[in-house]
Amino acid sequence: MPDGTSLLVRDWPVPDARDAVLFVHGLSEHSGRYRQLAQWFNRRGFHVRAYDQRGHGHSEGQHGTLRRRDDLLADLATVWGEFAASRPRAPLLLGHSMGGLVALRAVLDGRVRPSALVLSSPALRTHEPAWLIRLARVLAHLAPRLPLRSALGFEFLTHNRRVLATYRRDPLRHGWITPRLADFLFRAGPACIADASRLDLPTLLLVAGADHIVDPAGSHAFADAASADPQLTTRYFAGLYHELFNEAEPGRGQVLKQLDQWLAARRHAAP
Repeated sequence: MPDGTSLLVRDWPVPDARDAVLFVHGLSEHSGRYRQLAQWFNRRGFHVRAYDQRGHGHSEGQHGTLRRRDDLLADLATVWGEFAASRPRAPLLLGHSMGGLVALRAVLDGRVRPSALVLSSPALRTHEPAWLIRLARVLAHLAPRLPLRSALGFEFLTHNRRVLATYRRDPLRHGWITPRLADFLFRAGPACIADASRLDLPTLLLVAGADHIVDPAGSHAFADAASADPQLTTRYFAGLYHELFNEAEPGRGQVLKQLDQWLAARRHAAP
């Protein structure tokens, strides 16, 4: 990155692929957890790239911290720019949870211009109480890199017990967050909702109805605010947990079916 931080990048290539997609992962996880989804895209002719966000996985940086408030946005712009320059046409951008928030904010700010956007359980609103949000704002100035245990209840990530067992054993996951990162998340979500009318590219918003990690009301608010945009497609999955692409069957299959249909419609409409 421009500030010297090294980020790990993973590729799942397809020979002579015309289509491509860049994944942006969520808080406390890493890009290696997206291998199965990458292979799903591979079978549909997509070259897939993903990266570990700073402070995550194999990338450099203190766990859950930022040097500057817009680090994650700047990182995405750098990774995106290099990837897009190597492809015959602009890739698709897919972000999950915190990654969904980062992807959406980067699009709304004009930092990246993908061919289309997929948002999986984006962190647009939190379940955290208002006093904690205010405290994070204060601590972001007083102790921005103070390591704190995140309150993510990973038992509510998915109904898939095999995925949960693997996640528990994963040495690359972490449970840390710092005030500066928390404040970024708390501010960026409402800002995206406020700017929803600026969304001007095909977007698929996937919402987990039983999400205990982020508040699905944030996605509903964004969809309502962007309702005049015919390019936004929202799919709501009642009863499913946060990690829609890792859910137990038949839920996962239902999510992927909706994604597959949306991708097929996009390809059919492309010149």
